[in-house]
Amino acid sequence: MLDVCEWSQKNPCRHFFFGGVAGVAEELQCKLTARFPNLQVVGCYTPPFRPLNAEEEKQLQETIRSSRPDIMWIGLSTPMQEKFMEEFLPRLDVTLMIGVGAAFDFHSGRVRQAPRWIQRSGLEWFHRLCQESRRLTGRYLRNNPLFALKIAGQLCGLKKYSLE
Repeated sequence: MLDVCEWSQKNPCRHFFFGGVAGVAEELQCKLTARFPNLQVVGCYTPPFRPLNAEEEKQLQETIRSSRPDIMWIGLSTPMQEKFMEEFLPRLDVTLMIGVGAAFDFHSGRVRQAPRWIQRSGLEWFHRLCQESRRLTGRYLRNNPLFALKIAGQLCGLKKYSLE
């Protein structure tokens, strides 16, 4: 995300931040535009923690249509962000959607990111679990085994498993 924001300093690109808890997308906008002064952030939207209703969908479509972002950054949890992108990419006038999960929290300064050596070793999940164990334990215990099962099934040529 930071590399794309840096690239946007010299290449015109309009960004939109979708996700996070109330205020995080706006805080992210402040932090990133301070770090990258030529960054064009054309909007932020914090969705409710449930599927959007018809009125909210219409409002989001109008907001995206009027702001015309090139990149819509999706900062929701997994698999919520993937489901959102699958459903809404064809319905929103945006060139590209990128799911970034906890990047909103990291880059806004709300949550401390793992040291580089932990990231490189593939243990960032463990660092996050230690930081936010109450929030992440259930999700990790539910989603990670299902993900591993799905990968194993694909490797063995079995039917696809749903993450639902």
